[in-house]
Amino acid sequence: MKPIHSILNSIVEPIEKVKKDYDNTNSRIIEDKFFMMKELEYPFDNSYIMKKSKSIKKALLADGSDRIKKKIAVLGGSTTHDIIRILELFLLNYDIEPVFYESEYGQYWQDAMFPSDELKEFAPDIIFIHTSNRNIIEYPTMDDSEAAVQDKLDNTFRHFETMWHNLHELYHCPIIQNNFEAPFYRLMGNRDGYDIHGRLSFINRLNFMFSEYAGKASGDEGSFFINDINYLSTCYGLDAWSDPLAWHMYKYALCIQAIPTLSFNVANIIKSIYGKNKKGLVLDLDNTLWGGVVGDDGPDGIEIGQETNLGQVYLEFQNYIKAQKELGIVLAVDSKNDEENALAGLNHPDGALKPDDFVFIKANWEPKSENMKAIASELNVLPESLVFVDDNPAERAIVTGQIPKVNAPEIDTPEHYIRILDHSGFFETTSISEDDRKRNEMYMANRKRTELQESFKDYSEYLKSLEMKAVIAPFEKMYIPRIAQLTNKSNQFNLTTKRYTPDDIEKTANDSSNITLYGRLEDKFGDNGIVSLVIGKQDGEELHIDLWLMSCRVLKRDMEFAMMDTLAKKASERGIKTVYGYYYPTAKNKMVKDFYSLQGFDLVKEDEEGNKTYKLDLDGYTNKNNVIDVETVCAE
Repeated sequence: MKPIHSILNSIVEPIEKVKKDYDNTNSRIIEDKFFMMKELEYPFDNSYIMKKSKSIKKALLADGSDRIKKKIAVLGGSTTHDIIRILELFLLNYDIEPVFYESEYGQYWQDAMFPSDELKEFAPDIIFIHTSNRNIIEYPTMDDSEAAVQDKLDNTFRHFETMWHNLHELYHCPIIQNNFEAPFYRLMGNRDGYDIHGRLSFINRLNFMFSEYAGKASGDEGSFFINDINYLSTCYGLDAWSDPLAWHMYKYALCIQAIPTLSFNVANIIKSIYGKNKKGLVLDLDNTLWGGVVGDDGPDGIEIGQETNLGQVYLEFQNYIKAQKELGIVLAVDSKNDEENALAGLNHPDGALKPDDFVFIKANWEPKSENMKAIASELNVLPESLVFVDDNPAERAIVTGQIPKVNAPEIDTPEHYIRILDHSGFFETTSISEDDRKRNEMYMANRKRTELQESFKDYSEYLKSLEMKAVIAPFEKMYIPRIAQLTNKSNQFNLTTKRYTPDDIEKTANDSSNITLYGRLEDKFGDNGIVSLVIGKQDGEELHIDLWLMSCRVLKRDMEFAMMDTLAKKASERGIKTVYGYYYPTAKNKMVKDFYSLQGFDLVKEDEEGNKTYKLDLDGYTNKNNVIDVETVCAE
């Protein structure tokens, strides 16, 4: 008979081997995922992505990320198969899982104007129209009069405009449309750009008409975005981009190697539409915002300003960062420095950025990864919503190793800082509201609120001291872009994490069976803008809440109670007796798993995946908000 320890070893050793193999496999999957994510960040290797697309996709899908699923119809004026293949990779990397409809070669117009049953059943969430100057049917000739050239221009524009209107009427979804790259030859040389008969002149005028349409597109015209291949082809190199061989052999309107560049740009538009943009820049100081080390060289010894060539480079970068702030990008500092030295560097008279431009300045000797986490926590955002900018590759590696989903672009020499950040598409703008532009002010006001809170022992008294006022009203047309943006950006305080485009929001608001509410909140420190949304669907005497979300910057201010009180009042006025709330768990919204219980709802159902259904009887409902002065506005 074998000794007992031998028997146990014969059992334990295989188990340990399986566990070790599992750990190694799991570790490899994580490493592969991290590696593939880096390969999809700008500047990327186009050839590598084209060759390794299958393995990249496999690694991306292996991590089990919580992705939103979207249906994308690609209507092509040329071959689109490989564009779709690579576009999928970039979207997966942005946690968007796409399903594609692809038109037959060159059938973009037919699919748009006379859609097949397949396309109708597909019911796209987004339509991407991939056309190029190869799809322009009529160019001016030297015999054309000015009126004839204008007719050709108007006819070409109407060809597309009619298609856009028809698609919007059919699908009410965002449309992404390529503009036109410059021709790869100029018959008249430089004159081709300004003579009305020149192809380059014709394309420039047509691109301007496209841009005018995009600038006005809203409401009845629907969400419309330009994929600027005119700019892309210029950056890539027009001679390389407009490869005649790729067209005549494969009917690709661009060279094969440029496909990742095109697909990346389209993916950035899509991820911006669905709120996947980054929210802030966390910046190092020494050799990032200025040349030199302020602690060693002193504020007078750092390079910034017009006195040296390198100082000019850093000043240009600071101006670029300051311009990002004006678009609503949150700025913070994460630097290994004494705070006194950091502030002295930021107060340099020739610098563009000053201490007041930053919501937080973490200048200390703590690990930068810990400072990053602290900044994210104090902003009430996820760490991966911030971009870490540091000239030191070791620091970048430490931060991304400790916070895997944080982007830390591989900036090299200062003259390339702007190009790398800008081309990375972190802050692709598909809409911008006044609330966006005031975001830095809002976060700075939050710091003052936190400082005030620390002086109060009674939290309720602190809330009353804020002198909060709220406007709660049905969705209004003027706020539709901001409302749609909020549904796509809010992940943590979001009960169902449903996403809406501006077209979706407009349809929802116009449906009389819905109760829609937005909430604005202001206090003595400033206006927070629109911070909360509720959408409820009436079914007889029942109301089913499809969406409830709130911006994390107003957490713990009782705004959710003010919204609930208003919702209960509106529902009762409609004769509704019972309200049903739903919680669908994700990796990011655990903070609201008990939200409905705190509102007085009863749990009536929970499935295996943790989806919960709650019920509230409105009979005898009593208001819960005691600290916010609420103005309710009725629908017109």
